[in-house]
Amino acid sequence: QVQLVESGGGLVQPGGSLRLSCAAHGTAFRFNTMAWYRQAPGKQRELVAHIFRYGSASYADSVKGRFTISRDNAKDTMYLQMNSLKPEDTAVYYCNRLTQTLIWGQGTQVTVSS
Repeated sequence: QVQLVESGGGLVQPGGSLRLSCAAHGTAFRFNTMAWYRQAPGKQRELVAHIFRYGSASYADSVKGRFTISRDNAKDTMYLQMNSLKPEDTAVYYCNRLTQTLIWGQGTQVTVSS
């Protein structure tokens, strides 16, 4: 069954860290460029980072130097290591192909607050 399952979110203080996971079983994961997106309340969903099949990656300017995207093709899983978190990183985080051709999962909530 094709599905995206995001996990690892939570409440963290500014400056803290979280590691998100995206399980993408049944999606031909290893053949696709994958991406993390986020949607803050009242805002449109935005691209955070994406990673090509063999590991090269690209980041939004707002997270560059703080977030690291990675993938394990053997496990059909993608990760997002988030360090030095800021209140403006608060959002629901989603994963999908860069082409956004998979059905969206439920996402995982990240809240950065003191």
